[in-house]
This record gives sequence, C-alpha cells and structure tokens, in this order.
Amino acid sequence: MCPAVEPDGKGIARPRAPMPRHVIDISNDVESPIDVKATWLRRVVRGALASADLRDAVEVGLLLTGDDRVRRLNRDYRGEDRTTDVLAFALEESEVAFPRPPDALPSLGQVPSDALPSLGQVPSDALPSLGQVVVSYPQAVRQAAEYGHTVEREVAFLVVHGLLHLLGFDHQRPDDEARMLLKQEAIMTSLGLPRT
Repeated sequence: MCPAVEPDGKGIARPRAPMPRHVIDISNDVESPIDVKATWLRRVVRGALASADLRDAVEVGLLLTGDDRVRRLNRDYRGEDRTTDVLAFALEESEVAFPRPPDALPSLGQVPSDALPSLGQVPSDALPSLGQVVVSYPQAVRQAAEYGHTVEREVAFLVVHGLLHLLGFDHQRPDDEARMLLKQEAIMTSLGLPRT
C-alpha cells in the first residue's frame, strides 16, 4: 500500500503528514430529542481542528445543553445573566503544540479543568485538552428558524465558532472579527454547509 502523497510545490510528491487522532467527547443533557447525531458532530469538530494545522492530537469536549445551564455558565464565567448560543472554555493547563501561537486568548479567559461543566478532571496521561464548547440547543433551534436554515447547520456553525475561540480567534476588534468570520465560513464551506 502506498502512503498518501502530495506535491511539494516543485512537482515532487512527498508523503503527507498523518492527521492527529483527536479525542472528541460529546455530551448531551437536552431533555427533548435532538436533530443532530454524534458522528456528524465529530465530523464538524474534526473539520474545524484540521483547519488549525495542529501538530499534535488534542482532546476537546462538546456539550449540548439547555438555556438554563448556559445562562448559569454565562453568568458565572462572563458576568452576563442571560442565555447565549455558544460558550467556549479553554483549559489553563493545555499545552497544545500550535504551528504558530494563537493570536489572542479566547474571550472567556481560561478556566480550570475541574470547573468545566461536564468533563471534570482530565487524567494526566490523557491528550492535552483544548477545552470545551457548550452549545445551547434550544437557542440553536430558534436561530435556525430565524435564519431559515437547518438546525444541523446552526449547531455546526456554533460548534465551529466555539472551537475557533479555543484555537485563539476572537472578534473583539473589527480586524479580528473579519479574520474569524473568514475562517469560520471557510470551515463551514469545507463541511458542505456554506452560507445560503
């Protein structure tokens, strides 16, 4: 069997570096049935992580939950007593190997691993943890109806948005926002979910 190869820019085929094997922990505590499958969510997460060119595998958590839990987390960690669509929690002990350092820390700051909503402590022999993305599923349903697309697309958009925060993207300044939106749309298009 021949290894996968890609041209090196000079017309010479070179072996392609193997993709890191990320660990993606998905939790769902939404009481009603949801319209997205875990296998599809893993595909979304892997697509977003592939765009970051991480050299090493990481662990990332994804929690689909309700408005009440998101509101509590938003109040406790951001000081905003309202629900929101997505939150991203970076882990302070993460030692992810980036090809370049992230431009900015995620806007939520860094949160100790024992404070994360559902993953708890990460064993010391585990992969470095990038953090956790928390999505309000009811908010995703409302936004999908408002924007006229599927719940699946809206959840994917929110997951990608949260992962980009974990990877160092932010939207506090206009130039950072433009860079993040371009990256987000490129990932969504690569997943077959372009803006309509």
